Amino acid sequence: MMYHQIPIPPRSEHLWRYTPWHRIHPSKPDVIPSADGIVFKTQDNVSLIETSSTEPTSSEIARTFLHECEGSSYNLSLDNITEPIHINARCSGHVSVGSLNVEVKGSAVLFIHLTGEPEWAGIHITGTVHPNSQLFYGFINELDSNAKFLRCEDWNLQRDASMENATLSLGGFRCKTDIRSSLNGTGASLRQAITVNANGAQHDDEHVEIHHHHGHTYSDLVMNSACGGSSHFIGTGLLTIAEGANKTDASQVFRNLLLSEKARAEAIPELEVLADDVSAAHGAASAPVDSEQMHYLMSRGLNPDDAQSMIVSGFLNDAFSNLTNTALIEEMRTRLTVHLECELKR
Repeated sequence: MMYHQIPIPPRSEHLWRYTPWHRIHPSKPDVIPSADGIVFKTQDNVSLIETSSTEPTSSEIARTFLHECEGSSYNLSLDNITEPIHINARCSGHVSVGSLNVEVKGSAVLFIHLTGEPEWAGIHITGTVHPNSQLFYGFINELDSNAKFLRCEDWNLQRDASMENATLSLGGFRCKTDIRSSLNGTGASLRQAITVNANGAQHDDEHVEIHHHHGHTYSDLVMNSACGGSSHFIGTGLLTIAEGANKTDASQVFRNLLLSEKARAEAIPELEVLADDVSAAHGAASAPVDSEQMHYLMSRGLNPDDAQSMIVSGFLNDAFSNLTNTALIEEMRTRLTVHLECELKR
């Protein structure tokens, strides 16, 4: 189906309730703009293969739109890569769009670092983690603070495959993320962590779907946000367990830290369970900075800004505590620490 054949989704649709399509679109909703390609660069020992555009495989409006913008398109094959792979994705111009397909066989650690000063950026990442393979993946968004950003991801985890998926969202003015993972084989497992630091008038909408199609599968989602200024964060999670997918173990937790009276945060976990013998749990909480923690730190010589920064750092870093890969955890925490230190110096 072509983009113009897809009706604009109403705000009653769960995915577009808080960030309607016309607010994230780069121009008028009926226009497909001319796009520059996102420039992907990586180490010399790993090959990014440029590909031509193929027929869209989804009728979902955001994915179809990104496909028809005709930005850059690459394939990446990872087969038992011992060293972490770092991909720098650079955006520029009025509209910048790119897609990347990842095939994983064996074990690999992958980081995608998105930067640049576009007015609008869109990225679509797809991937398959093949049977008995492992992917440890981190995505860091450090776009310019004035950019609009649309990110779609689709992951296929096959039999006995495992994935750790970490997001660090620091940049952009209005961001919409839609990450969907399908556990398509017995023994598949997913650990997912999302950390968002929102400031000023930033709007960050993170939507996650995890679909358990087979039994004896596992997923764990943790999403932490810290919201200052008049920022607005939305975290939505849809967790589905198919009929007959018994012995599934799944959970999702959303935590929001409000740093000002004007900051807002929404946490909307959802469960759809059609199997009988499963473990499924969810939780959500939003609160301001603990005054007792502030008092404790200030009584030991820290000024209010340093004390709050320490609390925020500990809270945001805690989102990565459900991960197990040392290289992934250290890289994400290092990127976050550098960002928070630069923010404190402004």
